[in-house]
Amino acid sequence: MNKDETPEVAQGGKARAKRDSLFLLAEVVRETGEPMGSAKIRNLSATGLLADCEVACAEGDRLAFDLRGIGAVAGRVSWTKGNRIGFAFDREIDPQAVRKPVGNDPGKGIPFYVRYLDG
Repeated sequence: MNKDETPEVAQGGKARAKRDSLFLLAEVVRETGEPMGSAKIRNLSATGLLADCEVACAEGDRLAFDLRGIGAVAGRVSWTKGNRIGFAFDREIDPQAVRKPVGNDPGKGIPFYVRYLDG
């Protein structure tokens, strides 16, 4: 069984939510609204994420990540190691929502040569 199948114990003895490995770019802003550039999200769970940020952060910093399919999610930096951070959300999210196609075009995802065939 790998670590993504069962929760692990995080610091403080709390169970850690199941994490989903992915690679996603997201825009980051400080709580004040100051842009911080982009972040490369490496893994995501209902309660937080791990990301590589363009700008260094400090433990305890309040930020918001603009997650595709979800929108802005606020929270706090839990730990840092260089520009890599652990981030805890203020509210739980559905991590699978970032994997869903965005937009309202029902033809998206269908090859162009199939979309326009008359049946």
